Amino acid sequence: MKITVIGAGAIGGNLAAKLSTAGHDVQVADARGPGAVRAEVLESGARAVELADAVQGRDVIVLAIPFGVAGKLADLFASVPDETVVIDTSNYYPGMLSEPIEAVDNGQVESVYTAELLGRPVVKAWNAALAETQRTRGVPAGTPGRIAIPVAGDTDQARRVAMQLVDDTGFDPYDAGTLADSWRQQPNSPAYCTELTIGELPAALAAADRAKDAAIRDSLPERLAALGADPTVDDVVEMNRAAHR
Repeated sequence: MKITVIGAGAIGGNLAAKLSTAGHDVQVADARGPGAVRAEVLESGARAVELADAVQGRDVIVLAIPFGVAGKLADLFASVPDETVVIDTSNYYPGMLSEPIEAVDNGQVESVYTAELLGRPVVKAWNAALAETQRTRGVPAGTPGRIAIPVAGDTDQARRVAMQLVDDTGFDPYDAGTLADSWRQQPNSPAYCTELTIGELPAALAAADRAKDAAIRDSLPERLAALGADPTVDDVVEMNRAAHR
């Protein structure tokens, strides 16, 4: 597929490299310009392009940008065909990674809010795995213990496309239903950054509790501080799991 990844940070860089390695035609764009794309991201064949040139003629556009800024891209997306699948990877951390957003604090689902800002439907995927998990723990389909990633969206076709790409990056895709249901994979639900298998993930999504999960999310600075300097991926995953025991 022809894929553009917007955002060249940890998540965007991971996905661009993984999807290019899987054989897709991948462009990477960043608001800071092509020079912001790290050389290692391009080693697999992905190309750095200007943001203004990034969205036309693409099958899929992946948004790897901070939560709440999608509205800045609304004009850019106005001419993008309806059939282009747009995937949102962002997460809301009020007071940590973004300013508080009243609509989301009052219960609007994160990716529903993003879709409204962007002016078009989105699919939620890759948000519920740590960047380092995505970079280092993808394995071929059928590998025992393969980590699963939930995918939520409002059309079967868009979910299928996103699920295939999740598989291509080394993880078992799980159909998590509509975008309205994607709150179950938001921070810090039982399914969020806990490295579960396809057999374990459904129960974790079902166990999500909006009030409890938001409180766990908001306690993240204190919980990370308790891990000490330079926690490992396993330390962070165990911290997230322990919050729900």
